[in-house]
Amino acid sequence: MTAKFTAALTSAQHKITSHAETRLAGHDSLHVAMRYAIVGGKMLRGFLVLESARLHGVSKDAALEAALAIECVHAYSLVHDDLPCMDDDDLRRGQPTLHRKWDEAMAVLAGDSLQTFGFELLANPDMGPNALMLIQGLAKSAGKDGMVSGQMLDIAAETAATPLTLDEITRLQARKTGCLIEWSATAGAVLAGADPAPLRQYATALGLAFQIADDILDIEGDAEKVGKAVRKDVDAGKATFVSLLGLQAAKQRAHDLCDAACAALAPYGARAESLKEAARFVIARES
Repeated sequence: MTAKFTAALTSAQHKITSHAETRLAGHDSLHVAMRYAIVGGKMLRGFLVLESARLHGVSKDAALEAALAIECVHAYSLVHDDLPCMDDDDLRRGQPTLHRKWDEAMAVLAGDSLQTFGFELLANPDMGPNALMLIQGLAKSAGKDGMVSGQMLDIAAETAATPLTLDEITRLQARKTGCLIEWSATAGAVLAGADPAPLRQYATALGLAFQIADDILDIEGDAEKVGKAVRKDVDAGKATFVSLLGLQAAKQRAHDLCDAACAALAPYGARAESLKEAARFVIARES
């Protein structure tokens, strides 16, 4: 990562964290758990929202509401995915998962609250005339035809008689990971009433590169840096991009997707350099 991108990502993290602490300022256990679930992550999706909004002249206040909204929905998905009935994980971002820190009931309720709060943020009248399109887009991206569907396919694959094919894994991950990344990258264009096609093309490549990088981290990553258990997919005999393509071919595929993501940003010229850096970050990250 360049120093400029590191500064931009860190700035986005601070802004979103501060906004989360303001908008979820309660001191009861539910609010504390919700903040615990949000704070400490990369906040890449929120960063994409802020950059997309900047490119299209969206107000900073609206951009920040949308950025926090996607981080809330993303955090809810992680809290629920970590539960014993799902992925049964003990660590997230180097800290105890929420159901380990509190209990399963709190994890379910905090996740539910984060999901609904994300939509509450987007329903703010100050979001502008295109907010309804943004809300509808998030509902589709996060729900039965998007992230939840992808997670269902992922769980089903664990007990399937035969491993998934490369096409099936690509389709699964496009839903599980790619849909929220696409929503994030196109949020600014949607709010501004602009053509989201270039950013959608960027996000499609970025989302797939992100998942391939995750599969590589499961093989090569250090658990302390990754912040969660590694080699779980290998130990479970799960089909991944690495298991089907091989490690080196998977790395090359990720680099090719990074190049494709950057190329999609050509209409924005130098103004999209931070988004190009985000694509490079995705395939070079250690967590």
